[in-house]
Amino acid sequence: MTEYDLYLQHAPKQLYIGGKWVDADSREVDDVVNPATGEVIAHVARGGAIDTERAIAAAEAAYPVWASVPVDERAKIMRRAADLITEKADELAAIMTLEQGKPLAQAKGEVLGGAESVRWYAEEMRRIYGETVPGPNGHLFLVQKEPLGVVGAITPWNFPSSMITRKISPALAGGNSVVLKPSPETPLSAASLMSIFQEAGIPDGTVNLVMGDAPAIGKTLTSSNAVRKITFTGSTAVGKLLFGQSADTLKKVSLELGGHAPFIVFDDAPVDKVVSDLVTAKFRNNGQVCTSPNRIFVHESILDEFTEKLIAAVKNVRVGNGLADGVDAGPLIREDAIGKIQRQVNDAVKKGATLELGGQRLTDGSYADGYFFAPTVLTGVTRAMDIFYQETFGPVIPVIAFADTDEVIQMANDTNYGLASYFYTLDLKRIAKVSQGLQYGMVGVNSNTVAYTQTPFGGVKHSGFGRENGHQGIDDYVNVKFINLNYGI
Repeated sequence: MTEYDLYLQHAPKQLYIGGKWVDADSREVDDVVNPATGEVIAHVARGGAIDTERAIAAAEAAYPVWASVPVDERAKIMRRAADLITEKADELAAIMTLEQGKPLAQAKGEVLGGAESVRWYAEEMRRIYGETVPGPNGHLFLVQKEPLGVVGAITPWNFPSSMITRKISPALAGGNSVVLKPSPETPLSAASLMSIFQEAGIPDGTVNLVMGDAPAIGKTLTSSNAVRKITFTGSTAVGKLLFGQSADTLKKVSLELGGHAPFIVFDDAPVDKVVSDLVTAKFRNNGQVCTSPNRIFVHESILDEFTEKLIAAVKNVRVGNGLADGVDAGPLIREDAIGKIQRQVNDAVKKGATLELGGQRLTDGSYADGYFFAPTVLTGVTRAMDIFYQETFGPVIPVIAFADTDEVIQMANDTNYGLASYFYTLDLKRIAKVSQGLQYGMVGVNSNTVAYTQTPFGGVKHSGFGRENGHQGIDDYVNVKFINLNYGI
């Protein structure tokens, strides 16, 4: 038995409700599949509406308990959780790679980043400041922030650890309790984190885990008056559904949805650095990232040089099982992901794009039973092609030529999405113009990174609303209360 088998054996596979590990009411289970091999690696409890109702009740009972714990004690528990995540990073990373596929080094980086999120909010809870406002004589106007209550958190499979810590951390810092519903593809990472919060000493019922029937769990969370907030990361279609379902109970909603990030390369950009940054960003998690560069705009004067160097760099991307040494990109999450990517590539080629590299599923040898797709480069991409407007969520780089700044800003903004954007130039005047002109929640200028624990993360338009990370991240997890204190009577 390998260490990976031991990690899987020890990972919890039940629901976590009210401080106890329990089977689902239905006694049914779901398979967990390794996307690199197609093998079933575990069976986990399949929760539904009844289990969700129990979890909500447990969270509702625990909320006043957790909210009344002194700030220093709450911070101590969260710091302990962050330390445990760090101590168990290798185990958590291996579990993630087995159920999600990303290379082990990327998985460990995600786990450690999640620990930093918990640690950040353990300290940020000390800075949930109120204020006083000048009032008439004899009156003291106070503005205070207090917890919402129960938070329903729904997280995706592409970052099965950090998306959980990014939501749970500010919720707990604000004094709330949580019912977590993770993706069916990656329940083991979620259960392992719940075990860590339990070990850290968080009061029973403060965090709860219900995995299983996504529509039933989601509908129960959105329709409950006890749940005062829904926070969701995932597709725009599902986000819109949850938003609509939450209307009847008038709960707060935060949505971090799809993206279609432009990556703009101006004529004065350092081509070698840009190519390196692009390949690193694009093949992180094999392109299954909402902030992944999806439309690569290159100035026509450097198009040939850029394309040549890009193709050479992409040829060096190593695809394989995330547990293997030296792998840069793992499998896609499911069979249907391959179909979507293939349709986009075929449509682009049919409408005049040139397939410079890749463009097909990998099936030979160790790829035979997994969901692998070759790193792909397309040139000559235009607005007539589906890939210009549809988020790919895979290892495809579509290159689009442009002639001037105004044109490329217009093309970059020609999408319903508005999450992340990137551009490279050494011209300060152009930096100011393009930064202001891009209709996105985040802009990377000469950088391929827009996600940091200490800075706000989120989008505009159909990419959602609300912010995670930074001190802004806690705002969506508190109510603002005004108190008129009349001391003159």
